[in-house]
Amino acid sequence: MSIEVANESGWDVDEAGLIDVAGYALARMDVHPAAELSMTMVDIATMADLHVRWMDLPGPTDVMSFPMDEMTPGGRPDATEPGPAVLGDIVLCPEFADGQAREAGHPVEHELALLTVHGVLHLLGYDHAEPEEEREMFALQAELLNGWYREQEDSARRVALAERDSRLLGRMGFLAAEEADSGSATGDGPEGGDATGGAGARGRA
Repeated sequence: MSIEVANESGWDVDEAGLIDVAGYALARMDVHPAAELSMTMVDIATMADLHVRWMDLPGPTDVMSFPMDEMTPGGRPDATEPGPAVLGDIVLCPEFADGQAREAGHPVEHELALLTVHGVLHLLGYDHAEPEEEREMFALQAELLNGWYREQEDSARRVALAERDSRLLGRMGFLAAEEADSGSATGDGPEGGDATGGAGARGRA
């Protein structure tokens, strides 16, 4: 999966995290691994301009998706087998998303991850213009986002366990080395015994 990110928003964004959640969503939707996706972060003014030009709606918004005309159908359960294609572009506005995150009471990183999944589903043909479509899309959006979080938690747990095992093995190796050094320092062995025996014999004489 080829995912490119361009941050033109002026905001510090976790680009690696957005690439990861987008890749997870695409993989779960059985999109061909050779598919290409681009993501662009823009400022408020740029997003407002795009919103007016493409949607004929005033003011900025949080995310917009621009599917490519030559996109191979895929993602929906009733679609044909997806193949390699340029899926299109997802445009995000971190500043706008930050305002929404504050209102919702969660981090902006979560809001941007959610919007990324939302944008991916739009590229794959999902929409929420009608109530039934909205229920379907938002249920799938929640499922994908929760699945990604579970995968992140599992990955972090595996890393923590590996680090713990490494520390334990290192400690065991240190103790084994200490024990070996302690054993050699006691003078055990034939030569040590002979020297002690000799000194004792002389003392008794």
